[in-house]
Amino acid sequence: MIGVKNRADRVVLYNISWQQFENLLQDLGESRAARIAYDDGNLEIMTPLPEHEHYKEVISDLVKDIADTLDLDYESYGSTTWKRESRMAGLEPDNCFYFQNEAVIRGRLDLDLNQDPPPDLALEIDVTSKSLNRFPIYARLGVPEIWCYDSGELKIYLLQNGEYVESETSLVFPSLPIRELPRFIEENRTEGRRAMRKAVRGWVRGLLG
Repeated sequence: MIGVKNRADRVVLYNISWQQFENLLQDLGESRAARIAYDDGNLEIMTPLPEHEHYKEVISDLVKDIADTLDLDYESYGSTTWKRESRMAGLEPDNCFYFQNEAVIRGRLDLDLNQDPPPDLALEIDVTSKSLNRFPIYARLGVPEIWCYDSGELKIYLLQNGEYVESETSLVFPSLPIRELPRFIEENRTEGRRAMRKAVRGWVRGLLG
């Protein structure tokens, strides 16, 4: 029997089989605003709010600006549906990036976690407001690093022995104090997106000397 828990911007379904999950993904298609997360029979369908999307885009841009300033190759796969039936896990991050494994997947459009590495970095906005705890899902998919932005604070979590541990340092950008990024967002909010990105690029160059 399928159970349902409903909120204004999301719905959670219980006792959902993997096949039902796959069928729902197919029915919803790719041209949709809703995001999906599946955890061993529990399924969340969330419709992001404007504030959520704003911070997703801002932080995603800053990740790319930092990579460009550091001359690092990367690939971004947005809210791709990542799933592994053997782990009964699937989700769509707010954004995700390849850095360490970028060369392995470069130019690929047919990624499959049964044979390809997961993204090196996943981005989650307002993680505390989501009904499902996404960390166990990410852990079963093998994503090594998650950045969680919530209420003006950015936290870094690294996968260690199957669980996420909060860290002061990012694996992707180990030489930078990444947790300072929200300061640039707030200081440049009234100046606009271009000023924010310019400030972060200057910050990175200054730290590099």
